Amino acid sequence: MTGLYPIHTGTQHFVLSNDEPWGILENHNTMPKIFQANGYSTNLVGKWHLGMGRKEFTPTYQGFDHHYGYWGGFLNYYRRRSQMFDSSKGYDFRRNMDVLCTPKDTYVTDLFTEEAERIILENNGSKPLFLLVAHSAPHTGDFDELMQAPQEEIEKFSYIPDMQRRTYAAMVSKLDESVGRIIHSLDRASMLDNSIVLFYSDNGGPTVGLFNNTGSNWPLRGQKMSPWEGAIRVPGAIWSPLIKSKTSLNNQPIYVGDLLPTLAAAANIELKQKFDGINVWPDLAFNKPGRWPLKYQEREILHMLDDIWNTTSYMRGQYKYVRGTTLQGQYDGVLSRRDPNIYDPRDINYHQTIKSSLASKSLEKYDDRKLTSETINKLRLQAQIHCKAAGTACNALKEECLYNICSDPCEQNNLAKDRTYANVLTKMRQQVEAFRESAVSPKTGGIQPQYGPSWHNCMWNNFLEEPPTEFVEQCDYNSPPCQA
Repeated sequence: MTGLYPIHTGTQHFVLSNDEPWGILENHNTMPKIFQANGYSTNLVGKWHLGMGRKEFTPTYQGFDHHYGYWGGFLNYYRRRSQMFDSSKGYDFRRNMDVLCTPKDTYVTDLFTEEAERIILENNGSKPLFLLVAHSAPHTGDFDELMQAPQEEIEKFSYIPDMQRRTYAAMVSKLDESVGRIIHSLDRASMLDNSIVLFYSDNGGPTVGLFNNTGSNWPLRGQKMSPWEGAIRVPGAIWSPLIKSKTSLNNQPIYVGDLLPTLAAAANIELKQKFDGINVWPDLAFNKPGRWPLKYQEREILHMLDDIWNTTSYMRGQYKYVRGTTLQGQYDGVLSRRDPNIYDPRDINYHQTIKSSLASKSLEKYDDRKLTSETINKLRLQAQIHCKAAGTACNALKEECLYNICSDPCEQNNLAKDRTYANVLTKMRQQVEAFRESAVSPKTGGIQPQYGPSWHNCMWNNFLEEPPTEFVEQCDYNSPPCQA
């Protein structure tokens, strides 16, 4: 939203809990505000998770003309309630500022898809459209029901013996269906010939531990909430008729903070402030992507700088520096491996499945070249990550770690003790210290139960503005305002 590092918004330590009295976007210019000021219809469907204590913290006060979804961090996929650590369950679903009660048998991924379709088709190209669909899937739901999907979707994956992973596959399948329907709606509205469609994940999967969804980051180390590549290296896909090098793989490191300056440049919006992210649109749109690190030799990305957990993860050029880690190193290894005995029967017709998908059918008329089996095979091979033989190990709790992340994406060979890299290590340390001097104090990470649903009619609301109600010992699925 801001194009800034977390150290410059106060979010470097932990995600915002629902009951914290902060608004993350306070005093910051944001992507929706910028696009709104330049004549765009700005729309958010799904998750917000950037503050709700005051109405000024919420989406329609922060640049979005329209919001349909929830204000908190996650929610039950059917009952629209969420629970943050020690709080009770609170209802959390709205259209703009109004509480919206939806049928309890409707799956939230389908609701978000239908709303996105409605926005696209009603807009119908009448006004420039900025649409962010922030799906819940495949995040876990709540403490009682971590994984949720329609039963008929779960049954499609009966070949997966682990029930939790089978449900996870069904959740991802519904997300995949949503992407196809949204792209098809853009085609129906005759908007694809002048659109940019971007799809990406926000972090690596939480394989184990709190709120785990069994997602795999193999062969990378670590998972969500760690400094390793399994937490921060995620796949993304971008499509636009403006992109010249279609059906190609871009290996340049792109940071989520790049999205604001990049999309603004693509829309010919002039920005008058500096961001931590950079504009990568010229490379994406006009040049054949080069093999990293031939470009962006000095590109730097600060992944983590948390002085409460004493964890640093910083990349410059092809090198990555790690000092310290989270949760005493519980997430520092490779946490899952693919089971070769589980065979997806659809793999026999994989190429045809891709080419006949709703997304492919919608996009093919805008592409000069047909998507062939050869192209699919080439992209799959190019996108694979290969680990080389392990070299010098590193214990980030006790020592500095330095990796050539280009040739060693699996972070197996620590270069910090090799005198050849002494100058590289010194420069990395110096730049981390420069970042530390520019950091603002952390805002997030302090749970405040007095603002939770038990004091506010079993709802998540603008708790700093709405007087507390009579205390409810334990709000549950049958609490108001929308009985289950």
